[in-house]
This record gives sequence, C-alpha cells and structure tokens, in this order.
Amino acid sequence: MQLKMDNGPESSGVRTQFLNRMVEFVDTIGKPIHLLYYPPYHSKYNPIERCWGILEQHWNGTQLKDVATMLAWAQSMTWKGLQPIVQLNQKVYQKGISLSKVAMKAVESRLERNPLLPKWDILIRPA
Repeated sequence: MQLKMDNGPESSGVRTQFLNRMVEFVDTIGKPIHLLYYPPYHSKYNPIERCWGILEQHWNGTQLKDVATMLAWAQSMTWKGLQPIVQLNQKVYQKGISLSKVAMKAVESRLERNPLLPKWDILIRPA
C-alpha cells in the first residue's frame, strides 16, 4: 500500500511516535506500507490541498461561528461530483511524547529508506 503524505510535523519521516505507530500498523495488517512524502512547498500536487481550496471557496467568507455551522458547510460541499463524509473528531492526543533512542533504533531498523530520498521515501515491511 502506498500512502502519499504531506511533510507536516505530525507525520514527517523523522517523527518517532508516528513511525512507531506505522510499524505497529504494518505488523497488524501484515502488508507493507510505502510512505511517499510530497516535497516541501509542493502542495499543488497533494489532492487534499485542492479539496481544502474548494471548501474555502464553498463557504466563501461565511462566519463559522460554531462547530455545527462548520460541519454543515463541510458536509454540503461537493468535489468532483462527490460529497465528503464529515465527522467531528474529539479525541485528544497527548503531546510531547517521543521514543527513547534505544526504542527508536528498533523502529528505524524496520524502515527501508531510499538512499536518494531518505526523508521522503520509506518502505515498512511486516515483521
């Protein structure tokens, strides 16, 4: 499975918790995952960025005064003839958690980084 990723801080190719969770996920599903990151400042190639642009045009200056209003506008947009499935996620994620160097070494041993693009092309195989 290929995942095309933005290179944001939550999912970058050096984020210890993210990479640890991806390794665990790969082992759970038993299939390899290939993380391919868009280069910095190339959001025009990322389909979700185009979707955000269409959403911004759709609500066109409407005051998003509460969550219900925001969700209603997001649910009513269309992109390429499709309407999105919109759900409010209220999960609170802990911040500031990172793996120890020893733990990260074990995770890093599972990552196959492309030598030409080590931060942007990572293959993870099941154990």
